[in-house]
Amino acid sequence: MSPTTSTTLAPESKTKAKKSSKGCGCSSTTPQQVDPKIQERIEKHPCYSEDAHHHYARMHVAVAPACNIQCNYCNRKYDCANESRPGVVSELLTPEEAAHKALVIAGKIPQMTVLGIAGPGDPLANPKQTFRTFELVADKAPDIKLCLSTNGLMLPNHVQQIKDLNVDHVTITINMVDPEVGTKIYPWVRYNRKRWKGVDAAKLLHERQMEGLQALQENDILCKVNSVMIPGINDEHLVEVDEVIRSKGAFLHNIMPLISAPEHGTYFGLTGQRGPTPKELKALQDNCSGNMKMMRHCRQCRADAVGLLGEDRSQEFTKEKFLEMTPEYDLEKRQEVHAGINKIKDAMKAAKAERAAKKKPRGEKILVAVATKGGGVVNQHFGHAKEFQIFEVDGVETKFVGHRKVDHYCQGGYGEDAMLDNIINAIKDCKAVLASKIGDCPQGMLREAGVEPVQGYDTIDKIALEYYEQQFAVSR
Repeated sequence: MSPTTSTTLAPESKTKAKKSSKGCGCSSTTPQQVDPKIQERIEKHPCYSEDAHHHYARMHVAVAPACNIQCNYCNRKYDCANESRPGVVSELLTPEEAAHKALVIAGKIPQMTVLGIAGPGDPLANPKQTFRTFELVADKAPDIKLCLSTNGLMLPNHVQQIKDLNVDHVTITINMVDPEVGTKIYPWVRYNRKRWKGVDAAKLLHERQMEGLQALQENDILCKVNSVMIPGINDEHLVEVDEVIRSKGAFLHNIMPLISAPEHGTYFGLTGQRGPTPKELKALQDNCSGNMKMMRHCRQCRADAVGLLGEDRSQEFTKEKFLEMTPEYDLEKRQEVHAGINKIKDAMKAAKAERAAKKKPRGEKILVAVATKGGGVVNQHFGHAKEFQIFEVDGVETKFVGHRKVDHYCQGGYGEDAMLDNIINAIKDCKAVLASKIGDCPQGMLREAGVEPVQGYDTIDKIALEYYEQQFAVSR
């Protein structure tokens, strides 16, 4: 699908509106390098930095229930403790409760560096709750970064307040720059006490998003853009979106797969709209990666997520539990933990550089799946993994390219054959799976599927490159 270009498109996008994602539509094959000053700003933000997400945690607080647009892929639900997707929370909080929770978690999880507000509605459709939460946290925990995620409709109205509160990171969800495409994603938009529908609604949303994005750039606020990939609706169009948002100052683009299961009750779920396959998602991300930095480690978190990306500790900190806890926020202790993380990162970086210096030029590329609890280390039992991180290995370096969610194989100490089949199906395009321990039965079934089980406990880089050398005889 390549939709007709609307007159509201940015001028620079019109000449490229007909380009398919299969033809790339990118001016370069090399991603933009991150400015050192920006790198310093994102160093501890797990959503904005792929490297940081291995080491630092984030938390979302659900203080924003109302939303001013309807998306065909969204159904805001409550009391869904077992679901992990945007718009889902178990409990709503007041700003005071959210600040208390932030201080509790900052003490319990000192590697938590970011507090974000992403719902379950839109933070800027709930400005009083959102900004009051930020004020309370900034006053008590000045080292915690503040960020928000918005659909952008009300963003132009609040950029100055965002800047005044030192909210340095803002995410806008932009799924189209052509309102004709937008009509298939957004049934309605509510703005200035009026409900807009059809192309008028999509046009209004697009114009407000572009205005907000431009204002963020002018105020030196880092902006990440999220886009939901919807096959047959905006998949090819997202190449154009990528070009436009780059021209408007976005720093990072996160193309996410549509989540559409009937049990979620969304319009797309109930009408059978499929999401993209991992291969389709990676191909689109690759096609757009020459334009700007591409985020590939997003977990499409709940609006009350807590912990490292890829883990959810929100049930450890329910309202009933955290309100009984005394905050133990200690800035000095947190700084010590962060200094320790920096030493680990520096040592891993040096070891990686040393290994790369001894390697021959890059050879054939392969994918490996990794069971990890974080820290850039293979440190999780195969049967306990709820996701596998996917790395591309070429004999010189390992490059994170995505992740695959799975149901963990071990249930009460026993493996389930049906679950193992699903896990193998999820990673069957990988040459190997790296884990701290893999049982005999899974090893056999993995080998039958052409996936080599590799056991070890070391950095992902080291184990992945050693496996590559063994398979392809790449000398040091």
